[in-house]
Amino acid sequence: MNARPYTTLIEPLELAALARSGSDLAVIDCRHDLARPGWGAEAYAESHIEGAEFAHLDRDLSDPVTAMSGRHPLPAPDRIAATFGRWGIGPETQVVGYDQGNGALAARLWWLLRFLGHSRVAVLNGGLAAWRAAGLPVTNVTPVRAARRLEGEPRLDWVASTAEVAASLQRGDVALVDARAADRFAGRNETLDAVAGHVPGARNHPFTRNLDAAGRFLAPAELVRLWRETLAGSPPERVVSMCGSGVTACHNLLAMELAGLKGARLYAGSWSEWIRDPARPVARS
Repeated sequence: MNARPYTTLIEPLELAALARSGSDLAVIDCRHDLARPGWGAEAYAESHIEGAEFAHLDRDLSDPVTAMSGRHPLPAPDRIAATFGRWGIGPETQVVGYDQGNGALAARLWWLLRFLGHSRVAVLNGGLAAWRAAGLPVTNVTPVRAARRLEGEPRLDWVASTAEVAASLQRGDVALVDARAADRFAGRNETLDAVAGHVPGARNHPFTRNLDAAGRFLAPAELVRLWRETLAGSPPERVVSMCGSGVTACHNLLAMELAGLKGARLYAGSWSEWIRDPARPVARS
């Protein structure tokens, strides 16, 4: 068993020491570019952290898109558990996810493992950019890891459906927080989805607000201050986090965890699922 579990963030030098220690460790490369879906795999093949497996956002961390789903449907629990097991993740494995920099993609992996009940998972703070800046080595060798069995009870109450979001907004008992950039939230600059705008009643907390200029998470005290501003008195357990497709929404959930603001849920379908039905209302501002 690993001595100290990392459950939110891990620093590059901490990960390097953990790898040298011989601990039960799985490192997952989550790099992705929405405009170039093949880029992450290409970048991984060129170089990655030693021992890292590659997770493709569309194929591994999402289910196939359907006519009524968002762009990155939440994977079925048994399917994602099998994927994690294939990468050598067992019940006591410390998992570390990283992406190209700011954790926007690695946070999806973090949330999915926690959703399955696996708490030993952390995001590499600053991603591969911080790893390289620390002078740590990379390789192009693909690891060979023995498959494991990962079992867990999915925390289905951590997820809000579109119907639940709509009903909660009507009742006024939810704080819906959208992680997209301010211009997309306002409907002024939409490049990914067919309809611009946001869910009426949602408030905006761009995930980049959780980060410093180097793409690293802000200190917990600063995250508390910023999130208290966004929540404006709403308790964290009433928060439902959304974005364009349920990916960067996980970054906000990680930031809230770092700030000690626990209990928020994920609207997995997010904006791209909300707009599948033209009868659902849209706000622009």
